[in-house]
Amino acid sequence: MRVLGFDPGTATTGYGVVEIRSGRLRHIAHGVIATPSDAFFADRLKIIFDEAVRLLETYQPDAIAIERLYFKQNVSTGITVAQARGVLALAAAQAGKPIGEFSPTETKTAVTGYGKADKRQMQEMIKRLLNLDALPKPDDAADALGLAICHAQTGVTQARLRG
Repeated sequence: MRVLGFDPGTATTGYGVVEIRSGRLRHIAHGVIATPSDAFFADRLKIIFDEAVRLLETYQPDAIAIERLYFKQNVSTGITVAQARGVLALAAAQAGKPIGEFSPTETKTAVTGYGKADKRQMQEMIKRLLNLDALPKPDDAADALGLAICHAQTGVTQARLRG
């Protein structure tokens, strides 16, 4: 199973692609979709959508993982993240790809075994799980890889429970 993970944001959306076969994870790609800070919000969303469509076409994932929205303190930031999530979900839906949504705690638990792991712990574990030479950077891309790993592991577990 190949999973494309997205860590949504209007300024920067992280993406990460992993594959799981016979219980082994493999890194395919990771990076970010960056939008110009001076662009109108609709133009930023179009950039995110167009790049998401390109990533779906390039990597042909079986499933998409997107971070579930949560509000800590700043509601306006949450609203812009929700807009980015919307265009990512639309791109996935148009491609006919199922979407898994995971909270940061669920992702951290799946990757490190500890729901309150910090960024460095997450990056270190992602590096180990994917046999990378260096910590995945930037943070948005590392978070997207974590989401993809979470979905890949969850999907395999669900398939085993069904079968």
